[in-house]
Amino acid sequence: MGQVAAIGERVRVAGLSLAGVKVLVAEEPEAVRRAWRSLSGEVTLVIVTPAAAEMLGRTALESTRPLTAVMPA
Repeated sequence: MGQVAAIGERVRVAGLSLAGVKVLVAEEPEAVRRAWRSLSGEVTLVIVTPAAAEMLGRTALESTRPLTAVMPA
């Protein structure tokens, strides 16, 4: 079973750590890109906030590995 990670603003992702999600707080564009690049091969699902999704762009979000889901606004 793979690992789940979340990338985005602290107020939107912090609580996910209670469910065992690896939380990567990133609020600036470069921090979001750095968090994305830091994901290990064990991560199979990434949850991103709408702001982080915008910073990552379509190429990353259309990737099938890891599967990526954008939180509702």
